Amino acid sequence: MRLIIAVGGGGHFAPALAILPFLPKGAEVLIIGRKYSFEGDKALSLEYQTAKRLGILFAPLTTGRLQRVFTRHTIPSLLRFPHGVLQAYKILRVFKPKVVLSFGGYISLPVVLAAYFLRIPVVLHEQTLEAGMANRIGSFFAKKVCVSWETSIRFFPHSKTVLTGNPVRKFSPAQPDNSQFPISNEKLPLVYITGGSAGSHAINVLVEGCINKLLEKFIVLHQTGDFRQYEDYERLWRIRNNLPKPIKDRYLPVKFVEPLQVGAVLGKADLVVARSGINTVTELIFFGKPTIFIPLPFSQNDEQKKNANFMRDLGLAEVLPQHTLTPDKLRALIFSLYANLDEYVKHAKKARSMVKENAPEKIVEVLISVSAAK
Repeated sequence: MRLIIAVGGGGHFAPALAILPFLPKGAEVLIIGRKYSFEGDKALSLEYQTAKRLGILFAPLTTGRLQRVFTRHTIPSLLRFPHGVLQAYKILRVFKPKVVLSFGGYISLPVVLAAYFLRIPVVLHEQTLEAGMANRIGSFFAKKVCVSWETSIRFFPHSKTVLTGNPVRKFSPAQPDNSQFPISNEKLPLVYITGGSAGSHAINVLVEGCINKLLEKFIVLHQTGDFRQYEDYERLWRIRNNLPKPIKDRYLPVKFVEPLQVGAVLGKADLVVARSGINTVTELIFFGKPTIFIPLPFSQNDEQKKNANFMRDLGLAEVLPQHTLTPDKLRALIFSLYANLDEYVKHAKKARSMVKENAPEKIVEVLISVSAAK
């Protein structure tokens, strides 16, 4: 099987990685995605770096974003969209896939349209609790739409839609690799702070303002991202190096956590501070980790706030709006959540039943079926 996987950003890359081990033996895969994490910034995306390191073929694609609100960026973005379709068309003509699997996001729609023009069957996967714009449009051109949650079914043609669940990577239960995470081995609780695959400048600034007090009680592993405009990673390392001993060794800023190490980190963490993309939420439910969510304030259709509230309603999380947050408020909630950790953990087993562990196998079954029916 020759397969193209379209990923529209870092959050869409995690489920793509999850299905790879379940593809038929000898399957050839090409991933189409973004090379850089942000427009106008030269920080390489996590998906690009990971694919190169794992030896997976990767084709970068540049296109415009579909925007719900008209701004000064709307027209230039629309003008870049046809270029994205043409790029995707050329990639597909050369690679000649038997099927295209799209995980949504702005990068994916040109790939779906190009596949439709070339009569290559398309399968979509929707990770969110509702439906992203790219997948809503793409569903008209797809053979099948795989959804992660029952709440998404109503957004797609019933005859095409299959409830598969959201793929969770088969994580290694091993401890985090000390070569990547040389942190203190003191018997202290571990807080994992992540701004998502690209990092979050806002969260980084909040952590910077309370890190000294956090380190009095916790070891902190902090995934900062690598946005070159702010150079948060470099600044936070300077702050770390100026901390007094022994608390300096309790703090480790890292640009990225390798995808194959995420499971070990989540397994080790006592609590998590994070953005609330749906794949992050799915993994945290899977691991039953008490979490403080700081939803991205401008996510599409307020998606991140809905995701965070979903996990809060399961009894596993607290939600803090970014605009109300100060370093002191964040520190206070981390201390409070840890003091009441058992109250959150007791909900973990029931919540985990919502994650379909056979989702990767189900999606691959759909791919094989669609490919064979061409």
